[in-house]
Amino acid sequence: MPENKEINDKKEEKNSDRKINLEGQKEKILNDNNVIEEEISEPSFMPTFQVKAKYFPLPIILVVILSGILAYLSYIVSGIQIEGVIFPESEYGGIGALLNGLIFIGYAAVASFIMIYIIKKKGINALKYIFAFSFAILCFFLLILYGDIILWLITKDIFENELYIIVSNIMYVCIGAFTIFMIYKYVKGDSLRIKNIFILLIGLLIGAFMGMIIPPITTIIILILISIWDIYAVKSKRGPIKKMFDIVLENSPKKEKIKKLDEKAENEEYEVEYDISSLEIGIGDLAFYSMLTSHALIFTNNIVILIATACAVILGTGITILGLKKNKILPGLPISIFLGLGTMLLTNLIFSIL
Repeated sequence: MPENKEINDKKEEKNSDRKINLEGQKEKILNDNNVIEEEISEPSFMPTFQVKAKYFPLPIILVVILSGILAYLSYIVSGIQIEGVIFPESEYGGIGALLNGLIFIGYAAVASFIMIYIIKKKGINALKYIFAFSFAILCFFLLILYGDIILWLITKDIFENELYIIVSNIMYVCIGAFTIFMIYKYVKGDSLRIKNIFILLIGLLIGAFMGMIIPPITTIIILILISIWDIYAVKSKRGPIKKMFDIVLENSPKKEKIKKLDEKAENEEYEVEYDISSLEIGIGDLAFYSMLTSHALIFTNNIVILIATACAVILGTGITILGLKKNKILPGLPISIFLGLGTMLLTNLIFSIL
């Protein structure tokens, strides 16, 4: 009996040492994993807004406020009310809205797979120049559009026609110079602050423009379909965003270590928890957040509905961020958009009843 007790004590001591050793290995793996996550962040030219997790609401609040102002000035104050879709809802109704949504998603899907093809043929750095060219066009023409609107609202009772033309031409030159400077800094990639400002600017300009020209039913359908597409693009093995992320990992010097960690995680040898102290919010997420909130403002003309919708979007983003503790990458649209849409429709219904 004493011998058995001694043997059992040794076994317990050995098991305890093994447990401590395993815990130490697990902690080391998790720490290594966090370091890797920081080292394999996306290239500087990728269209994302980089922010500390505790400040994540700030870029969303900024795009919501600024895009809402631009959309309101354009649609309500200036009276620019056009249906920028192939099948106008006023003529084709819900069927037209559905067709518009499918066409929009079709364009997005084709563009995504074209980018993947270019990356495979020319390398991921080729995207830098594609993004730069696209952003230059969007920045220049959208700034001219909203610049003209704001200039007209400010000076319509002050300037004569000839003076207005002179001032507007000066404005165009300034916008052109600003666009060239921002594109140069974006391509050079030496300033995170300027890159963040540029991504924020493009996101809110696109969101305000889409919120202004796309009619209500089409907007809802597009937001639902783009959220579903976002899930496929990020989570499916064949999804273009997932493929792009994998290509970024393949170019990482730590790729072999990453693969081993992923295999261990899949085999449930340990529970992975990723570092979410720093985040990257995609320009598409910012654009569609601002599209939803801009639409909520101009088509309800109710600031309370705008605030409620924006709060729902921020809440959805916070929930998504918490999910990043267990996932390397997650779609940023579904939770935020569905919460935002539901809040917008519900609050609008409440106000219509009251």
